[in-house]
Amino acid sequence: MKASSKNSPPDQSGSPAAGSRVRLPPLKALLAFEAASRHGSFAQGAEELGVTPSAVSHHIQQLEDFLGVKLFQRHAGRAIPTSAGRRYAQEITHAFTIIAGATNLVAPQSQTRHLVIASGPSFAAKWLQPRLPQFLDANPGMRVRLSTLSDQSELDGSRFDIAIIYGKPDALQWDFEPLLTENLRPLCSPALIETLGIRTPKDLRKATLIHSVNALSWSDYLRRIGLPDLKTENELWIDRSTMAIDAAVNGMGIVLESEILAASELRNGTLIAPFADPGLSIATTSYYLVKAPHSGNAAQTTAFEKWLRNKIDMPDADNPA
Repeated sequence: MKASSKNSPPDQSGSPAAGSRVRLPPLKALLAFEAASRHGSFAQGAEELGVTPSAVSHHIQQLEDFLGVKLFQRHAGRAIPTSAGRRYAQEITHAFTIIAGATNLVAPQSQTRHLVIASGPSFAAKWLQPRLPQFLDANPGMRVRLSTLSDQSELDGSRFDIAIIYGKPDALQWDFEPLLTENLRPLCSPALIETLGIRTPKDLRKATLIHSVNALSWSDYLRRIGLPDLKTENELWIDRSTMAIDAAVNGMGIVLESEILAASELRNGTLIAPFADPGLSIATTSYYLVKAPHSGNAAQTTAFEKWLRNKIDMPDADNPA
């Protein structure tokens, strides 16, 4: 016999009853939260959305009131995501990706001339962003969104057309190709060389070694040049190449870094390679190009890839201000 609703056990699923409307947070608040979380900054999130930082802050406060949970800790003008904020950002980004995918599926024309490029933060800041105006000049009317990925694992929850990833992607579902070989070598300020009297690789023991996250660690590098037992007084770990390069420019030590990311500093002389021997520069294929499998912007993606590869193949002709 069919049970009546009165005698049926209560629904334990947590799903809304049929016909009832799901109570959702304000969409503007979600957009502000997603942008601020992705950029790690209220100001940058506001710039992307075309609003003021105070508007973003107001929207996030509205969202926190709705949820009854703190999403950011605010200290001295800085906003740091809480553990709940980080978890919520992952879920919201995933939800937006599903919405974008559904939109592209039924109305690909809605994304026409809107190219989403994802990149590691250091490559985006040091190499790609200074050159993007040249791409936009060559492609009038193109709309570009540049987002950053702290780790390649974030590809799974990100909406992008084309991505520049540091390190070979682990996930087999991605269509990826080698993009760029970088040369890694010790770099430091000219003043530090004179102060410490650095002349040969053995003199590295006199300096603070600055570690950044790249394809070659200092220990691997020293082993490859025949100095595996070199002991130094101090070491400094910095998790962004941009910050590590700045630390070396400021004379804090010697950084093992990419000539590509430090090209501007090498060009203007604020960083130099203390050792001229080409054998002390290690080449490694570090950057890979990843294409989204269901991008609705094939023509724009192709145009960007062609431009990108031309820029990489002709570095001597490229000197962005």
